[in-house]
Amino acid sequence: MSYQIEPVGIIRSPYKEKFAVPRQPGLVPSARSEIVLQGEANALEAVRGLEQFSHLWLLFLFDQNLEAGWRPTVRPPRLGGNERIGVFASRATFRPNGIGMSAVEIKGVRQEGSDVIIELGGVDLVDGTPIVDIKPYIPYSDSLPHAHGGFATEEPDTLDVIFLKEAARQLTGHRGEHQKAVISEVLAQDPRPAYKKGKQDDKEYAVHLFNYNVRFTVNNEQVTVTTLEVTEE
Repeated sequence: MSYQIEPVGIIRSPYKEKFAVPRQPGLVPSARSEIVLQGEANALEAVRGLEQFSHLWLLFLFDQNLEAGWRPTVRPPRLGGNERIGVFASRATFRPNGIGMSAVEIKGVRQEGSDVIIELGGVDLVDGTPIVDIKPYIPYSDSLPHAHGGFATEEPDTLDVIFLKEAARQLTGHRGEHQKAVISEVLAQDPRPAYKKGKQDDKEYAVHLFNYNVRFTVNNEQVTVTTLEVTEE
C-alpha cells in the first residue's frame, strides 16, 4: 500500500543549505525559526490551544535527499564516519520514507495577512523543509529520564569560534549580534566531515547562513570566521 502526504507547512530558518545544519535540535539555542502553515492547515483554528505547550514534535520530510534513495546501513558522524550501523539505529537523513522528527521549543503564534505562523526556537531544519505534522510535546509521557542513548549518550564537544575584524565589523546592532551568536553556535559544532575532526586542516570552508556566505577555517580546536560575503535574501 502507498499513501500520499501533503505538507501542512514550510520551515523558515537561517540554514540555507544542508551543510552546517545542527545534527540535533537545541544545539544552536540562539537560532529562531518559524513554520508558515499552508493549505487547509493554514487556519487559526488549527493551532488553537498550542500556546499552552512549551515544546512541539515536528514531523518533516528530508526533501533534498528523497531522490537519492536510501541504504540499510549508514555511517553516523558520532562514530567517526567509519563504522556502519543500521539506518533504523540512527537519525540519518537518507531513510526509506525520508521522514524526520524533532522536538522544538514554541515561542508563539501569529498571523501575517492570510498566513498563520508558528514561531520556534532552535531547530535542525533547512530553510524550506516541508512539515507534515505538528504534535504537542507531553513531558510526563515523552520525557524518559532513564532511557539509554546508545552511541549518542552525551552532547558533542564544541570548538571555540573567533571572527576576524572585518567579518565582526559586519555584524553590528541587535540583528547583527543575533546573527553572530547563531553563526558562532553553528560553527562551534564543527560541521566538517567526521574524518576531518582532530586533524590538521588547511582548507577554507563556506556555509550559507542568513544572507551570508560564511567562510571559515578550523585549526587547533578553534574556528576562525574569515569572511562574510553578502548573498541575495
